[in-house]
Amino acid sequence: MEHLYAPWRYDYVSEEKIEGCVFCHITNNIENDKLQVLFKDEYCYVVMNKFPYSPGHMMVVPYFHTSNLEDLEEVVWTQMSKRVRQGVKLLKDIMPCEGVNIGMNLGKAAGAGIEQHVHYHMLPRWLGDTNFISSIGGTRVYPANFENIFNKLKLNAPKYFI
Repeated sequence: MEHLYAPWRYDYVSEEKIEGCVFCHITNNIENDKLQVLFKDEYCYVVMNKFPYSPGHMMVVPYFHTSNLEDLEEVVWTQMSKRVRQGVKLLKDIMPCEGVNIGMNLGKAAGAGIEQHVHYHMLPRWLGDTNFISSIGGTRVYPANFENIFNKLKLNAPKYFI
């Protein structure tokens, strides 16, 4: 048997688990750089996905805790949509990616990993960024250092989230 080493995943299995809603935890600790918040305003924040589908995977999260999109006030929904548009531009310019998947998974049946708190996903994509190892080996290979990506996006975020 051959081994595929992923030392950066050690934090996932060894760090203290967050009790309750992870997004509310980030809201209450928004200044903690370890949480990788790129931008915040009065209604929502933009954060890197700690367990991304692709390098640069970001999310827009409202401060208001709800699993129901229809419970968001119009101003919150509008601001989140604006931040998604700005985040897509950031990803296209800085990563640079050839495309971006955006969306929400509302409810467990829709594939939500954190179903109790609505949030948008923005996933940068490149031609040929998927291969057999994801489907056959159940493993993802990322050709990037996530800390470097966060630092690059954080440095440029003020120019995009205005």
